[in-house]
Amino acid sequence: MDGAAREQVVLTDVPSLGGLYARAAAGAAAGAAGRTLTRRLPGRRPGRGTGAEPVLPAVEHVVEGAAVDAPAHEAFCRTVGAPLREGPRGTEAFSGYLHTLAFPVAMSVLTRGDFPLPVLGMVHLANEVEHRGAVTVGEDLTVTAHAERLRPHRAGAQVDLLVRLAREDGELVWTGRSTYLAKGARVPGPVEDGPRREFVPPAPTGRWRLPARTGRDYAAVSGDWNPIHLSGPSARALGMKGAIAHGMYCASRALAEVGAPAGTGFRWTVEFAAPVLLPGTVAVAISDDGRGAGWSRSDYAGWDPRRGRPHFTGTVRRLDG
Repeated sequence: MDGAAREQVVLTDVPSLGGLYARAAAGAAAGAAGRTLTRRLPGRRPGRGTGAEPVLPAVEHVVEGAAVDAPAHEAFCRTVGAPLREGPRGTEAFSGYLHTLAFPVAMSVLTRGDFPLPVLGMVHLANEVEHRGAVTVGEDLTVTAHAERLRPHRAGAQVDLLVRLAREDGELVWTGRSTYLAKGARVPGPVEDGPRREFVPPAPTGRWRLPARTGRDYAAVSGDWNPIHLSGPSARALGMKGAIAHGMYCASRALAEVGAPAGTGFRWTVEFAAPVLLPGTVAVAISDDGRGAGWSRSDYAGWDPRRGRPHFTGTVRRLDG
């Protein structure tokens, strides 16, 4: 966290992602109309706007009593191939599902009228999760989300969405930081762009064959109906070559295949590269340094088996290791 003071906005319930995407679409249409009008006004140069520096809203959105719903959790796990794991207090919630539980609250920050970047067409660059301990299916959690670290990117502007999940007694059990790119957006400041690491495909341990419906299947269990994932026409309308798989579908599916034992706290990271076009095939490599009680780390990667281009790379590491 950046330590900035933020006004707390308490929402009555976890918002519907469908409604939030509709709001984002309406805002995009209004923005396009405003830009057209600006181009027609004498004495105004296109794209200059007010000249004000973009600023993130100094708020955090909060939802209390967000339930880890058993049927929704089971459907999510079935879609990404995650086994249901039993702990001493009952079924343990899969970390990928907890991201899905928190995501609408983060999205409600992105779709505020004072958020300075366009939401539709945003690209998910990376994710970092700290899964601090077992969360039991059926628990009620408090979700808190805010945006921070608006900064330049070589292809536009990037921003972090930070989400925290806490038990009713205040114990923090899960945090997630998602980094998004708004292509073509501009914010002042230097681009922090280190040297890119060359990707050398490792020996594959598996292969995913993803049908065209993959994006719609994941949307049905995650609520993320971003048009870039649903069909070729809806994705191309937002500048994509075709429908692409959700980044968190790939990350969650990889997490489901690593060797982290039940009840273990872990840090889970993923960096996304070339998107996975649907339908498509992904070569996958997952390496564990042990299984069961001896596990402390797994590394994973997914890439295009024909071209060797990476789709995602990541690590899952035991917190107490």
